[in-house]
Amino acid sequence: MEQYRTLSPQYGTRQHGPRRDRPRPPRPPRQPVPSQAGRGAGGEPVRAARPPGPQRRPAPVRRPAPVRRPAPAPALTAGRLPNPRLTGLGSGLFCAVVMFLLGALCSALFGASLTAYGVLFLPVCALTARWVRRGDLMTAPVVVPIAFAVGLLPLADGEGGTGSRLMGLMTALATQAGWLYGGTLIAGVIVIVRRIRLVRRRTAGARPPV
Repeated sequence: MEQYRTLSPQYGTRQHGPRRDRPRPPRPPRQPVPSQAGRGAGGEPVRAARPPGPQRRPAPVRRPAPVRRPAPAPALTAGRLPNPRLTGLGSGLFCAVVMFLLGALCSALFGASLTAYGVLFLPVCALTARWVRRGDLMTAPVVVPIAFAVGLLPLADGEGGTGSRLMGLMTALATQAGWLYGGTLIAGVIVIVRRIRLVRRRTAGARPPV
């Protein structure tokens, strides 16, 4: 015969056989726990930080438009002399063309006056030596005598042809040698002064700071 074991009333009776699950009673809903982050140390409520969102940007400050200053009047710069920089070839062409035009002007206005031509030759020599660039300083005393001879072509007396004109050119060079030497000397002095100043600047720039 089968014997059924009985357990204490605490655990109930255990029976051998298929186990039937009983339906569990529904659990009561959980009550919300008050957030601890919402209260301060003294128990006072603390306002939560606002979530980041689109913030209003301050209106851009309008800056006044820059006032354009007018260009300086040409009357202020008219008093300044031009200061170009000519190469060796450029200085030679400049001097030769200017002296040829001055020779033609003297032939038309002053009756082929060699004295007026010699006086005008001196400032042209000074400008040529002043405007030649630093790398071609030594070319100024060379091109000045050539330009003096070119400017004598309109002034040379010669009615019989090329030979007579060449003879007139040689005569003008011989008689006006003083102006030729004077203009060459002026150009040479200006070139030497510029060369000395250039060497001093390079020496001062090459010295180490004390």
